[in-house]
Amino acid sequence: MPQYTLNVNGTEHTVEALPDMPLLWALRDMVGLTGTKFGCGIGACGACTVILDGKEQRSCQMSIADVGSSKIRTIDGLPGDGSHPVQQAWLELDVPQCGYCQAGQIMSAVALLERNPHPTDADIDRAFGDHICRCGTYPRIREAIHAAAKVTQ
Repeated sequence: MPQYTLNVNGTEHTVEALPDMPLLWALRDMVGLTGTKFGCGIGACGACTVILDGKEQRSCQMSIADVGSSKIRTIDGLPGDGSHPVQQAWLELDVPQCGYCQAGQIMSAVALLERNPHPTDADIDRAFGDHICRCGTYPRIREAIHAAAKVTQ
C-alpha cells in the first residue's frame, strides 16, 4: 500500500492508504483528527471543509493521492482555548445550535477573512452559498464573520 506524508496543522503525518481514500477519512481515521465532520459525502454540505494551501476544500471529495505537498489546516489546528477571532465570535453570538456543520463553517470563515479581511454581506453569501446548516443559523454566521473581521483588522 502506498505511503503519503500529509502536512496537517503544521505537523507531518505519514500514512499508508489506497490512493483513492478521501482526505476526510485519512484525517479522521489515520491521523486521528476528528474535528472535521462527515456530512453528505458528495461535497454538497460543507461539513468536511478544510483549508488546503489557503483555499477551502471539501475533504470528502479530495483523494489522499491528490493532496501532494499541500498544507492542510483543520478545525483541530485552531487554538484549543477558543481564542481565534472566528471562534470567539461564534461563541459570543451563539452561532451553533446542533453544531454539526460548524467545523466546516468556521474553517470557511477563517479562509474568507484571510483572503478578504473586510467582507460584505454579498461576499459572505457567495462564500457560504454552498454550505448547509440544517438549523438555519445563517444570519448569526454572517454576524459572527463581521464581528471577527472587526477584531482581525
